[in-house]
Amino acid sequence: MQRCLTLTLARHSRLLLKNKFTSLHCRPSAAMSSLLINQPKYSWLKELGLLEDNPGVYNGSWGGSGEVITSYCPANNEPIARVTQATLAEYEETVQKTREAWKVWADIPAPKRGEIVRQIGDALRKKINVLGSLVSLEMGKIYVEGVGEVQEYVDVCDYAVGLSRMIGGPILPSERPGHALLEQWNPVGLVGIITAFNFPVAVYGWNNAIALTCGNVCLWKGAPTTPLTSVAVTKIVAEVLEKNNLPGAICSMTCGGADIGTAMARDERVDLVSFTGSTHVGKIVAMMVQERFGRKLLELGGNNAIIVFEDADLNLVVPSAVFASVGTAGQRCTTTRRLMLHESIHDTVVERISKAYKQIRIGDPWDPSTLYGPLHTQQAVEQYLAAVEQAKKQGGTVVCGGKVMDRPGNYVEPTIITGLAHNAPIVHTETFVPILYVLKFKTEEEAFAWNNEVKQGLSSSIFTKDMGRVFRWLGPKGSDCGIVNVNIPTSGAEIGGAFGGEKHTGGGRESGSDSWKQYMRRSTCTINYSKDLPLAQGIKFE
Repeated sequence: MQRCLTLTLARHSRLLLKNKFTSLHCRPSAAMSSLLINQPKYSWLKELGLLEDNPGVYNGSWGGSGEVITSYCPANNEPIARVTQATLAEYEETVQKTREAWKVWADIPAPKRGEIVRQIGDALRKKINVLGSLVSLEMGKIYVEGVGEVQEYVDVCDYAVGLSRMIGGPILPSERPGHALLEQWNPVGLVGIITAFNFPVAVYGWNNAIALTCGNVCLWKGAPTTPLTSVAVTKIVAEVLEKNNLPGAICSMTCGGADIGTAMARDERVDLVSFTGSTHVGKIVAMMVQERFGRKLLELGGNNAIIVFEDADLNLVVPSAVFASVGTAGQRCTTTRRLMLHESIHDTVVERISKAYKQIRIGDPWDPSTLYGPLHTQQAVEQYLAAVEQAKKQGGTVVCGGKVMDRPGNYVEPTIITGLAHNAPIVHTETFVPILYVLKFKTEEEAFAWNNEVKQGLSSSIFTKDMGRVFRWLGPKGSDCGIVNVNIPTSGAEIGGAFGGEKHTGGGRESGSDSWKQYMRRSTCTINYSKDLPLAQGIKFE
């Protein structure tokens, strides 16, 4: 059973391990290949403190003596550099040091903690372009998205600075004379953050900035296929902590695979586990954490839909659908996977979107003119091909794309498939690739029901000018998702609102609004400042 759980956790970034001992990014040929970091074209990597061989453990000092993994560039499958992962003994040492660091951090007033978070944001600003380039190189998303992801971390830092002077609970009216009733909010303690490959900076940033402001310390395990990004970000954060004479273990990191993830999920010293990844693995993580009555924050999959009604502005619909379906090569949790079109405009919209797909500039992700880059791994390419074949067998017609591109790297054609039933098995399967299933509907009730019939409930959007329909969509019989949009895409959320979804998406909320409450524990406090002892509800006990 333990071996099965270990193998399953290794897929938390949607990786498919071939066996227990083989890592996708630990290929025998890597040692014989020339690392990109040694090529003049990629000398900028050293500006981030990266080397040929990088330690994958930070707890106030750098180390790592576990498996050595090689990070590969999805655009050409060439090795970038190597990282030495943590052993379980090093994980144990890191947890101990992180909990010790909490004793220092928790005593610092929240506004002072906010000042440290502000400095982290400023340090990220100084490295935003080079760090964004690393995200592009290692994850595969286009350069502007890589930079935008770092900007998101910066923005959350700014948000958290203001939050540091606002967090707290209300003073409530007591029914008893001479009594005060109030809420006290305190940090949970140690927040374990497990992030996925597709947003190797931003998701950590959402958790890290808010958790720090709330008085927590953080232990980060990034995706096994983006370890260089984890190391680079941690170096930036660690430098800020060390300059302020604070324990570096306030923001610890252990690069690793399933063994580290399992240890974190089962560890009672990890007060909150924030997990981002697939629904399948998220369920296993949730059960591990719940078994010890721990806290969990889950950000899992999304089978997101855009619904286009007959009165929609198609000049908004087309760019929205294209951006939401092919952005990050379909590897966002908020990617549009289902496009529901009213029967009266179905053919027109399909024609316009297909034309737009054919004009998408595909190329190296770090080329400023590129709009669409590679998938993250070769396994994702195989998933793409399998999904296309399943869609065909279930009655779908490939209108655009459907093939692997003849070029180095993990490139596939952005794909549009029509003709499938709304409840076809492949339509109800979240495939983390750029395939858009186009469905034809007749009525509002039908479209709303189709939106809600999938297991996940992350993001959704309608395009309409009917204000009555808008408020029905926002109401209790409308979308059941955590993100409910009107006349904008399903992807591209702002940091000021809470980010997360319902049902099999996990129910967690990160980033803005009152998401900070997930990183704190609440106590209701009653204070008697009188000389009497009245009881609640008027009870007499004499």
